[in-house]
Amino acid sequence: MKKSISDKLEQLSRRLADLDAQLASEDATHDRDNYRKLTREHAEIAPVVELYRAYRGAEQDIRSSQELLADPEMKDLAEAEIAARREDLARLEGELQKALLPRDPNDERNLFLEIRAGTGGDESALFAGDLFRMYSRYAERQGWRVEVISHNPSDLGGYKEVIARVIGFGAYSRLKFESGGHRVQRVPATETQGRIHTSACTVAVLPEADEVDDVVITPAEIRIDTFRASGAGGQHINKTDSAVRIAHLPTGSVVECQDDRSQHKNKAQALSVLAARIKDKQVREQAARTAAERKSLIGSGDRSERIRTYNFPQGRVTDHRINLTLYKIDQIMDGDLDELIEALAAEHQAEQLAQLAEESA
Repeated sequence: MKKSISDKLEQLSRRLADLDAQLASEDATHDRDNYRKLTREHAEIAPVVELYRAYRGAEQDIRSSQELLADPEMKDLAEAEIAARREDLARLEGELQKALLPRDPNDERNLFLEIRAGTGGDESALFAGDLFRMYSRYAERQGWRVEVISHNPSDLGGYKEVIARVIGFGAYSRLKFESGGHRVQRVPATETQGRIHTSACTVAVLPEADEVDDVVITPAEIRIDTFRASGAGGQHINKTDSAVRIAHLPTGSVVECQDDRSQHKNKAQALSVLAARIKDKQVREQAARTAAERKSLIGSGDRSERIRTYNFPQGRVTDHRINLTLYKIDQIMDGDLDELIEALAAEHQAEQLAQLAEESA
């Protein structure tokens, strides 16, 4: 094991001992926010330190067995033990390298899913509806909940824009690589000559901020308008100014919410979406600064970047970032995304491991 890695593991071992002492103190729970932070950090560090202790234990077993090599009666047993424990060392070192990879602090969060029709007119809007159903079906398979925050349906079906909140532990970790341009190639229902059309939608996956307070939004930076909601919802929703539009003046971001009858709830939902957008912008700017010299293999996640093509006539889905093509378009459109998501996560992990190896060299 490289010294830089073992030094980091020793540091984590000391930190775990410090956390154990703090959490065991009588006044540990007096500050609830700090207590939650400490327990969260403890839960993150403990499995890594446990692996490190197993690694050191295997090293000690090898040293003990090497002392028995001089004894003719114990030599064969000692050699077998040394070989077995060296295999354990190799396995544990690989697990430790993965455990030391930087964690995305947003992985466990809920998320906001934003899908917008792009080039292709009505066909693009229909595809936006198909994408929303795909992600909704995937969320259902995971046991997550999907709440529509705002939607703008098109005349022929689908959505010009739809924003939803996906609620479930680890939702962001699974869907965070979905941001970007999604292209569809198929024969539209309105096409009389059977020609294949190409349309596109953009998808944005934003981690939900803990609270609106997690992002500083001053009253002077926003403009809040209320208006009468349109569309389905019964008489009440159309007779009161329950819909809310919030504009964030520094960034130009505008969020509308009118799906609830309560103006207060619509305002809270809109502020949550706005906070997530601002937080996402801050994270992306920071990532651009720190990774200017190294672009992730799975792409930047830029909304304008084409990441995937759905070709219906050939029954295939291709993710261009990792050159993966799957001939199971019906299953994927029905929410069977695990193979795609796991391949993207594996590629991301491989890139992180390569970077860790470079830093440790």
